[in-house]
Amino acid sequence: MNDGLSGARSDAGSVLGGRRRMKRNTIAVMNTKGGVGKSTLVLALAETLTALHGKTVLVIDSDAQASVSAMLMTPNHLHKLQNEAATIVDFLAASVLKTQTVDWTKFVVGNVSDVDDARRLYLIPSDMQLTLFEREVSRESQHAALRATVRKLLEAARNIFDYVLIDCPPGLSVLTETWLRDADWYMSPTKPDYVSVCGLEVFRRFRALNPEMGFAENIGVVINLADAASAADRDYDAWLRSQADNRCFGPSVFRTSALQSAALYSADGRSWLAKYPGNVGQAVRGLTEELIARTEQVQADAAVQLKSTGSSN
Repeated sequence: MNDGLSGARSDAGSVLGGRRRMKRNTIAVMNTKGGVGKSTLVLALAETLTALHGKTVLVIDSDAQASVSAMLMTPNHLHKLQNEAATIVDFLAASVLKTQTVDWTKFVVGNVSDVDDARRLYLIPSDMQLTLFEREVSRESQHAALRATVRKLLEAARNIFDYVLIDCPPGLSVLTETWLRDADWYMSPTKPDYVSVCGLEVFRRFRALNPEMGFAENIGVVINLADAASAADRDYDAWLRSQADNRCFGPSVFRTSALQSAALYSADGRSWLAKYPGNVGQAVRGLTEELIARTEQVQADAAVQLKSTGSSN
């Protein structure tokens, strides 16, 4: 059922064998506003991280629409996994609502993506039943159990994968809040327009609530689906970059037909360059390199601080 899972465990063994220190590599990708190209961005980052940089990447599809799942496999494959109760919904329902001890790696699917060189990319797929699961969590007041389950999953995944990307739905659902409070980072894709920028402001206000519960750190805002011919988009782009707290990534990702085509899974497979040609490929490559640089710099700073603390003791 979970093709390639043995490969994931093999990667896990090699990673755990050499890097025991806890990594900060779990990233919740979200905006309270929908239609900002969030799932397509998660897809592009995941495929670029593994195809061009050799990273082992886990995508957790936490959106009931299962968009990124559909981008990474055929409809028949996704439908089969959903029918076989092999999705994030089934893992969470068993762990939280039924209080069963469940091996989360059983829900990790390998051999996903139509990019030839993206063979170290793994997925926990989603299902539309996710909204019903969240309703049951609220009805039965199982929020603490949900958070404990998510925290345990992320703690394990951190040391198996180089990056864990969590595709969150728009809005601030029970599950999305849980990811945001236990992931290391959050990334906010936004279109350079008024409504999307308002979505960032709502999210910023939400983050300030209940600081004692913890919250992911901002890894940066990605200006996505920009219209190169729009003066208004350029104005919003400039304004977003003028706000230092946004930590905007360097490249803006423009809306192109190539980016739209990238979201359509090709059963025949293709190279990374064929999927992300020209300017869109250049933007995605630059964004990925900047993401790696930001996360690795934090890891390096933490290592220096840890060494310094050890020396002083």
